[in-house]
Amino acid sequence: MKLDVVHAGMFKLDGGAMFGVVPKSLWTRLNKPDENNLCTWAMRCLLVQTDNRKILIDTGIGNKQDEKFRSHFHPHGDQELMNSLSQVAISAEEITDVILTHFHFDHVGGAVLLDENGTLKPSFPNARYWSNQKHYRWALDPNPREKASFLKENFVPLVDQGVLNFIDPQDDVEFCSGIKFKFVYGHTEAMMLPQITLDSGKELLYCADLLPSVGHIGMPYVMSYDIRPLSTLEEKQRIFDEVLTKDMYLFLEHDKDNEICTLKKNDRGRVVLDKCFDLQEITMAS
Repeated sequence: MKLDVVHAGMFKLDGGAMFGVVPKSLWTRLNKPDENNLCTWAMRCLLVQTDNRKILIDTGIGNKQDEKFRSHFHPHGDQELMNSLSQVAISAEEITDVILTHFHFDHVGGAVLLDENGTLKPSFPNARYWSNQKHYRWALDPNPREKASFLKENFVPLVDQGVLNFIDPQDDVEFCSGIKFKFVYGHTEAMMLPQITLDSGKELLYCADLLPSVGHIGMPYVMSYDIRPLSTLEEKQRIFDEVLTKDMYLFLEHDKDNEICTLKKNDRGRVVLDKCFDLQEITMAS
């Protein structure tokens, strides 16, 4: 199994929204905001290559949205999804599977592109896309709180083209050899977290928005975007317990500086950051 980080650029979100009830005096130490209170975040996707599959996890924000949308979220940086794939010598046509952790625009926007004729079509023409029925129904008829995050042009064309497939939303359901899923419900309905067994035997959990950055390890550090923040607290505790027991790696999708981290308990029994790594460090070690 071969793993590569695939960058889909950077964007900005309100710092208060990203850190919820945590006071600004505390979260500014973790991610310094600009003059508009906006913090910079990564859109870090993951490419997993097995003997016969090339699997992309999440797709970033894409580039088909208009200038008004872009002015709210400020996508920026030199890195873009397709260029990042080309840097690891993979073309869009070679991708066999696209796992979409959930349909918020910064995770699914790159799944569909607008071609030169103004037609919406899958960005990866030979791929099967993967979600689950619970989340698809949730996104198709969104609640007012999440409606702005679920842009139908990012995922409905996948259904129209017959390429969206559904996974049974049961914890530890196997996707393929070496990859299974956890499902969490605090951030949004039935968000999928791929859990990957490395060649070393250790496991890597793709955290999506359960743990956007190392700044969110502390239990109260829960995004205001989460629809069920108390469920997020319970899910973090349950998954952190497993991570500590198994000494798992955590893949950070939105941390602008860190790709991978591990956890530990401090002398007060609190779960805290242990170490940060680049993906290359842990894959070379395995």
